Amino acid sequence: MRVFPCDRYRLPLPEGHSFPIDKYALLRRRLEEHAAAGAAIEFVEPHAATDDELARVHERGYLGRVMAGRLSPDEVRRIGFPWSRELVERSLRSTGAAVDAAAAALEDGIGASLAGGTHHAGSNWGEGYCVFNDTAVAAREMQARGAVRRVLILDCDVHQGNGTAEIFSHDPSVFTMSIHGARNFPLRKQASSLDVPLEDGCGDEEYLAALSPAVEQSFDRATPDLVLYIAGADPYEGDRLGRLRLSKQGLLERDRRVLGIARGVAVPVAIVLGGGYCREIESIVDIHAATILLAASRGRS
Repeated sequence: MRVFPCDRYRLPLPEGHSFPIDKYALLRRRLEEHAAAGAAIEFVEPHAATDDELARVHERGYLGRVMAGRLSPDEVRRIGFPWSRELVERSLRSTGAAVDAAAAALEDGIGASLAGGTHHAGSNWGEGYCVFNDTAVAAREMQARGAVRRVLILDCDVHQGNGTAEIFSHDPSVFTMSIHGARNFPLRKQASSLDVPLEDGCGDEEYLAALSPAVEQSFDRATPDLVLYIAGADPYEGDRLGRLRLSKQGLLERDRRVLGIARGVAVPVAIVLGGGYCREIESIVDIHAATILLAASRGRS
């Protein structure tokens, strides 16, 4: 399975910032160890998302402000990262990684970005550590290439994919499903094609009982040529921002069900990682690594 890391593109953050940026380098190292031991993982440098790719999703005025460092103070606060040239480059690479993972999935059956899940970015805004919406850009780019007609975005981050929902609110060719904490960020939700809100404290059994029929319904309604799967680590019980109580085993079972349903109907899957905000950063790495290793073991033979 081809995976697209972008941890080499460092993001300078202030001391004590809540975003665990080091998780990406640690994840790559963990997966490199597994690859050296025989896991079917190939590391490929992602391209930087192009102006044309971004402009299919985001308004050019917003893109221009990001690129030139002319975001307003309110826009910078909403994103949650200080603007820098490094922020722009990393955001371009993370978005490019989702595009590359989607293209790899269409060729191989499965592919993965080792970053991304930037689902809070809307057509003309960034928010919640998201500058560009990587899965939206990947969906639009695969459509523009003529590789697919219909796309399903399965969002299993603990926070609702409000940006993705806004971008595709009038486009039936992209079906958006979000299973998330009902009372968690963002305060103002957008309407996805299918929303599955969960109460605080939801654990493995309740989550999985809600997940399976939602995923099956999404496949039935979307009839997709490609799935973009946001495999967030933040539903984990130890997450500082999650407010749900899934175990690591429950999250792995989530991945098994999503990938199993997709495999059963022979639809390619591109994975992006989504959030994870544990104080114990190794727990985030454990969750993301388990997702990628499961996917690699189910790659097309």
